[in-house]
Amino acid sequence: MKTKAKQSDTFPSTPQPRAMIMDISPYQQGKAKVAGQGAVIKLSSNESNLGPSPKVYDVLRKAERELHRYPEGSAQLLREAIAEVHKLPAGQIVCGNGSDELIGLLIQAYCDPGDEMIYSQYGFLMYRIYAKAFGVKAVAAPEKNLKTDVDAVLGCVTDKTKVVFIANPNNPTGSYISQREVARLRKKLPPHVLLVLDNAYSEYVEREDYTDGHELVAEGENTVVLHTFSKIYALPLIRVGWAYAPEPVADVLNRIRSPFNVNGLANVAGAVAMRDQDHIREARAWNSRCLKELPPQFEEIGIKVHPSVTNFLLLEFPDKKGKRAEDANKFLLSKGIILRDTVAYGLPNCLRMTIGLGVENSVAIDSLATFMKL
Repeated sequence: MKTKAKQSDTFPSTPQPRAMIMDISPYQQGKAKVAGQGAVIKLSSNESNLGPSPKVYDVLRKAERELHRYPEGSAQLLREAIAEVHKLPAGQIVCGNGSDELIGLLIQAYCDPGDEMIYSQYGFLMYRIYAKAFGVKAVAAPEKNLKTDVDAVLGCVTDKTKVVFIANPNNPTGSYISQREVARLRKKLPPHVLLVLDNAYSEYVEREDYTDGHELVAEGENTVVLHTFSKIYALPLIRVGWAYAPEPVADVLNRIRSPFNVNGLANVAGAVAMRDQDHIREARAWNSRCLKELPPQFEEIGIKVHPSVTNFLLLEFPDKKGKRAEDANKFLLSKGIILRDTVAYGLPNCLRMTIGLGVENSVAIDSLATFMKL
């Protein structure tokens, strides 16, 4: 007769997560408040400070009357608006609770524990966070001059590689790779490796050699493109993003996404915002103007600005005692000005500044000019 072991002999005394979970450093969003400060200038989260389309507010007020109802489960209204504007098949569009959710779903769907996912060295932190959560090895391909290096990415490919994430343009560097380089990457990757182009900032780009990669999705079954409503569409509060994917990939995502993963308010607001392309052109024009006017002002006070095609600037500070990014950040916070430190990205002597409204930009530059003279 077997003797039943005591629970304390065979099991821990409390529920235990998988070991790799405790190795994950939680994602830290940009600060929104400063202790001891009332009103602040928030330039830490790459938000569009011009705000969303004015038409969004009207549709949200109407949608409030349906708060007691479940939303339509496939975000059909939103998908149809995206398809109309971008001239894409609605059936190949999958919406998510921000593009973040779609990143996680893609890794979950196409990687087994022990597989590998490749991302560019300074790519979005959520790539490696999701990879660790699902037991997938995140492989960082070295960048060259803070820019995705296609040859380095290809050099990281092994027989365990299942997915490659390329943020184009990239956050926090603001850099991008050309259509030619994107096409070269796709051509040289093994056909079974899924290439995911994360286009969170694509709507800001005004370069003739840039591509959002939609043509690659249309040409095969191994490329996915992600977009978000959190940046130029200025709807981060309601959390909505979308993927344009080959039919088999869209089918997979729809099988594993949560029911009603896009809430009803996001569905109607996103659809209205998508169709108001006049507002998007206005936001892009303001951003383009600032991308030309702001960098020389930073350079004049001794702060290096890395080239950017996005709605933010990566500022690099002198490597001198009292003038480093950490010192600048403390000074700015004391003035109620919030930028984003990039320590978690491996860029400890940089700060990332969202392009804000005119007065916000001026106050930030004037404050940094004062700091550099101290």
